[in-house]
Amino acid sequence: MQTFLQQTLNHIKNTGINISEITFILPSKRAGGFLLNELKTNPNNTQFAPRICSIEEFIEELSSLKIIEATELLFKSYEAYLNTDSIPDKEDFETYATWAITLLNDFNEMDRYLVDPEPFFNYLASIKTLERWGVKDEKTELISNYIRFWESLPLFYENIQTLLLNENIGYQGMVYREAAANIEHYISSNKNKKHFFLGFNALNTAEQNIIQELLEAGNTEIYWDTDRVFYEDLKHSASYFIRKYIGDWKYYQNNDPKFIAENYHTPKHFQFVEVQKNIGQAKHVGELLATYSEEDLNKTAIVLGDENLLIPLLYSLPENVKNINLTMGVSLKNFPAVVFFELLFAIQQRNTETLYYKDILSILNHPLGKSLIVNASKISLILTRENITHITATELIEIATIPENKNIELLFANWKNDSNTAITSSLKIIENLQKTHKPSTVEGVVLHELKTVFGKIEALNTRYPHLKSIKSVLTLFSELTATASLDFEGDAFNGLQLMGVLETRVLDFENVIITSVNEGIFPSGKSNSSFITFDLKQQFNLPLFSEKDAIYTYHFYRMLQRAKNITLLYNNHSEGINTGEKSRFIRQLEVELQQEHIIKKRVLSPKVQLKKQELRQIAKTEAVMDRLQQIAERGFSPSALTSYIRNPLEFYFQKILRLQEFEEVEETVAANTLGTIVHDTLEEFYLPLEGQKLTVAHLREMKTNIHDEVSVQFKKTFKGGTFSKGKNLIVFEVAKRYISNFIDREIADVEAGNTIKILKIETNLTLQIPFAELSFPVNIHGKVDRVDEYNGQLRIIDYKTGQVKQGDVEITEWEELNQDYKFSKAFQILTYALMMNGEIPINNAEAGIISFKNLGSGFLKFGAKTTTRGKKEQLINTDVLETFTVELKKLILEICDPNIPFTEKEIA
Repeated sequence: MQTFLQQTLNHIKNTGINISEITFILPSKRAGGFLLNELKTNPNNTQFAPRICSIEEFIEELSSLKIIEATELLFKSYEAYLNTDSIPDKEDFETYATWAITLLNDFNEMDRYLVDPEPFFNYLASIKTLERWGVKDEKTELISNYIRFWESLPLFYENIQTLLLNENIGYQGMVYREAAANIEHYISSNKNKKHFFLGFNALNTAEQNIIQELLEAGNTEIYWDTDRVFYEDLKHSASYFIRKYIGDWKYYQNNDPKFIAENYHTPKHFQFVEVQKNIGQAKHVGELLATYSEEDLNKTAIVLGDENLLIPLLYSLPENVKNINLTMGVSLKNFPAVVFFELLFAIQQRNTETLYYKDILSILNHPLGKSLIVNASKISLILTRENITHITATELIEIATIPENKNIELLFANWKNDSNTAITSSLKIIENLQKTHKPSTVEGVVLHELKTVFGKIEALNTRYPHLKSIKSVLTLFSELTATASLDFEGDAFNGLQLMGVLETRVLDFENVIITSVNEGIFPSGKSNSSFITFDLKQQFNLPLFSEKDAIYTYHFYRMLQRAKNITLLYNNHSEGINTGEKSRFIRQLEVELQQEHIIKKRVLSPKVQLKKQELRQIAKTEAVMDRLQQIAERGFSPSALTSYIRNPLEFYFQKILRLQEFEEVEETVAANTLGTIVHDTLEEFYLPLEGQKLTVAHLREMKTNIHDEVSVQFKKTFKGGTFSKGKNLIVFEVAKRYISNFIDREIADVEAGNTIKILKIETNLTLQIPFAELSFPVNIHGKVDRVDEYNGQLRIIDYKTGQVKQGDVEITEWEELNQDYKFSKAFQILTYALMMNGEIPINNAEAGIISFKNLGSGFLKFGAKTTTRGKKEQLINTDVLETFTVELKKLILEICDPNIPFTEKEIA
């Protein structure tokens, strides 16, 4: 395969021109590097290297202006904006930056296409007037200011030009316009210089004028890189621009174009691969490369339609890829360090004295936060355990307990919305982080780049007084990190080439793999980031969407011209704005299939293996049995036993391994916290009345203390949390209402003539269960909420703040009690009754639940529907307790049997 550069150099050598005297101008610096490598690789004799430059470098030479960076242009243009007196109400820099970038891009486009500013701006102002209101009379101040802004654009534009020209700098379009104006002077000063333009396609008006003037002056050639198949097809947009230039330029009336190649019709193998999701593309590319020899890899280019695939692709490269050249860097914004500073700036933007716990944890739990703060984990634990939702920076420093931990103050002390503080603090943070990260590591390199970014911001802040808030610094930081990248080092001319679409210009490879060939990505969709309307572009010959689409078409087909093996991958998964539609280019290849082209299609989908899910089992080792013996001696609680009934594996994790749920700050009162508060409040109210009969006076006194007592219990249980507003205030009122309704019901009972005598409140009970089969003692242990006598009837009561119905405390078959979790509440009630029997002999007692969410149903009594004719037995006597004890023993024996593993239950 002969590449475009090889073909071009051979043609020039055959004409006898001394290559050393030529100035080669190419679309990019990278293309120039490959040209120089070709000259070094195949020299016929020793000679001086020619001058090789990119089009942008050549334009800077013509104009005698240096192209300014986009960020500095934003500041310079704001100076011009402030000096434009005809714009009445000036916006601050933050607001200006939101729309100025789009406007500056429009200025850039206008200048590159040499549009006359005066009629252009007049037309634009007229369109904006009609577009918004189209009114002439009775204009409001808002309408007048809006119209005046668009009418002031010519003066704003002139102010920018004057300001930049005074410093011999300019934005790209301005430099192009100046270069086009200076071309005659350049030609007269460089009559004998030879200029060769290689591999250009879509030229702006300034470039067209410059190249045409040089062609007319002689000693200049332009070598196009297109194929006859496209050139002769008048409807094919791959050669739209080249065909147009050759047809329109005066030079080609007497000269033939150089040159129209004939490579596309040669044998080619296409493979269209349909993949689910982007990561699938990266994995398939890795599998494909694994089949390539080293020689094949040296002739292969991977072109990323979507550059976000770079990192996944790098992780998917196989072992046989020894050398790789990346022509693109990894965007700085993709690294955790950038996220860290964005989080920090978001906290400081709030400019409040108290800090929100989630904001603090986001910093403390970040890898860089842990590097900066030596006891970050300890601080996080304190915030969680103390349930602190809001805290001041001073209090946070006190919690840290380490006096030399200055980084907490650096991170969390209020920056007072001051840009200088934000910049200096950020630089100090980076300096401290660099002490803990080696410069050779990726993290070290990222920190170095971030220091450069903040250094630029500091320099701009020193020169221009426009950064007046933290938000403005963050805006600038986001823009700089979005454009900055970490560049990889490698051999540019050997090994596998990994590049973006624009970097393929002028270059040719035998094997081409293109990813993300999806509609909307390759080619990209329409972009509306411009104030210039379609009719305005049409009127002034600015590029329309169709012309920009033709640029993508050219790049795509140019990659295929000389290639032999082409693999096109696209994502077929529809998600969000991605429709999963393959690119029109793939459809076009199918429709316009050449005789020597072979197309194969593949659809890749993940292998789905349906494997029967086995229920997990955990054998009872000696260590497990020792732990079970400890639990048995201390006492199985009713909740522990019901957790085993629900799922033995859950019992194993909670009781044997003692794994607790992840601790986190309880921002909103949880259901179990509400339950604890209600229980503890009732304990405080009723405990002093043990052994006494309830009176209306007792109960009315309780009612007067509900607010104060619930407040005390909230502060005790809901540590650090606030309950004076929001959802927590609602929960606070719910707790008060639960207790008030309960006491009202008690008052109604007493007033109706019922006697209620309190026997026990929140009593800890332990009962030993004899087991001949076990060599160690077994106890059951629990805390009964209340035991009382209601008109002489003994009642064992369990409080529940959740919803409980009568059916939840009834059983039909005793054998199901220790097997089905739906009988868990009945199981717990009977366990409390059995334990209470050890304290107070029970005969015909009642046991049940009072549900605060179902208070209208009153005392929900345990019932066994085991008698004839479906009668319900609700009294607990010796027979009931003996029957329950049999089922209880069965359950405990199963738990303590070393031969029965903990087996996971399928939860319906």
